[in-house]
Amino acid sequence: INAEYGDFQTFQHYFEQINLSKNTFLIMMIGAARLCTRVAIVRPLMVANSPVFATRSLHSTPAVMDESLEQASKFIGAGCATVGVAGSGAGIGTVFGSLVEGYARNPSLKTQLFSYCVLGFALSEAMGLFCLMIAFLILFAL
Repeated sequence: INAEYGDFQTFQHYFEQINLSKNTFLIMMIGAARLCTRVAIVRPLMVANSPVFATRSLHSTPAVMDESLEQASKFIGAGCATVGVAGSGAGIGTVFGSLVEGYARNPSLKTQLFSYCVLGFALSEAMGLFCLMIAFLILFAL
């Protein structure tokens, strides 16, 4: 550090006057250097051969950003989970389309075809409801 701005001992002496220990001073200086240089890899700090880990106050990401990132992740996950509802709608359409086609080919099997149709509808709708349930679990339970 340049002499006209002071040197390391001057800063250390100043921090000793305001009752900060040497380890706290070193942690603050290393944390400030990390923030200034934007180092992407976080490593534990080594002071006097004992690992000292940086505290939350030295992180550059505020807690509000962490919460908003978590909320955005929940919305993305819930959106991905609801994609299955579209598949359920396509399945229901296919089931009833096949009912109409089967009834047109053989009208005497109307009751048997309708019972198969209701079974296919119930299974397809259940898969859609499972997808919706997962989406609500992601949004409100996690």
